[in-house]
Amino acid sequence: MNSTQQFATERSQLRRAELIATGRKLFADTSYDALSMDDMARHAGVAKGLIYYYFKSKRGYYFAVVEDSVAELVARAASDTELPRAERVHRTIDGYLLYAQHHQAAFRTVVTGGVGFDTQVQALREAVREELIAAIAEGAYGRRGIPQLARLALLGWLSAVESVTLDWLNHPELARETVRSLLVRMLRNTLDTVGEFVPECPSPPPAA
Repeated sequence: MNSTQQFATERSQLRRAELIATGRKLFADTSYDALSMDDMARHAGVAKGLIYYYFKSKRGYYFAVVEDSVAELVARAASDTELPRAERVHRTIDGYLLYAQHHQAAFRTVVTGGVGFDTQVQALREAVREELIAAIAEGAYGRRGIPQLARLALLGWLSAVESVTLDWLNHPELARETVRSLLVRMLRNTLDTVGEFVPECPSPPPAA
């Protein structure tokens, strides 16, 4: 690739990233159906055809925005490996709530499965779930791979987290710290139960 081609590629990637950044602001608290392509183009300050060029369709643009914002959540869950395990679990849960709070439309899309039965969104949801379960397992047991029964227990807890978080978004008078403490306590109960059923996954000692 010559320098001219490389410059064109970098410029194209930058423009696409700028459109996604605009989309993240638009979709932060606005649903898919509430925005038209004309609305999106006007907010981005570009011709509508440019959005079609990069994303093919309104749905393609929306999915790219959701995928990009969810990548931030997954990256946060996988970070801070140098922290003590208990603190890492707390930060993972708090990061999850922060993401839901600041990306409500994207969070609702991922958790509820998108418009109709959207296979791409379903696949994205499963990927996010697996990463979060792995992050919690690593924080609790020091490893990402755990027996299936332990995974099922954590999946049940995560399903409760999704439901609690969705309802919390409708009741912003509840402090995030309170909801986080509730979810941490629910996780502690889940880990204690796992320890009873799966001897190779003993319940971690309580945080000091």
